[in-house]
Amino acid sequence: MASILALDVGTKRVGIAAADTVVPIAMPLVTLDVDGTEFDVIRSLINDRGVNTVVVGYPRNQAGDPTEQTTLTENFVTQLKGAADIVYQDESLTSVMAEEKLKSSGKPYEKADIDALAAALILQDYLETHHAA
Repeated sequence: MASILALDVGTKRVGIAAADTVVPIAMPLVTLDVDGTEFDVIRSLINDRGVNTVVVGYPRNQAGDPTEQTTLTENFVTQLKGAADIVYQDESLTSVMAEEKLKSSGKPYEKADIDALAAALILQDYLETHHAA
């Protein structure tokens, strides 16, 4: 079994989801504020959960070109080098899909819930591509 985390990196928050390869179902885990402590928390999650791989949502515009957010994400990831294997996964429209899913649930939600669910969607896409049964 391998434990996997996914990150949806933003300027204000980082959504985090988790899964393992035995039952490859991604679940939202937590949303962290970008306040300087996020790297320590992520490293702790990696160590505590025995994470082998961190899947990072890779932002691009609709034409598939890098954006400012792409650069921010790449810079963010450099702070995690050596903590686990880092792989990028396309994150196109995951925040939009996450918000639609939360709206359709009819329950109240916050921006942080969108970020964590977006990370889960990124991770589920990765699992379906790389760990399909």
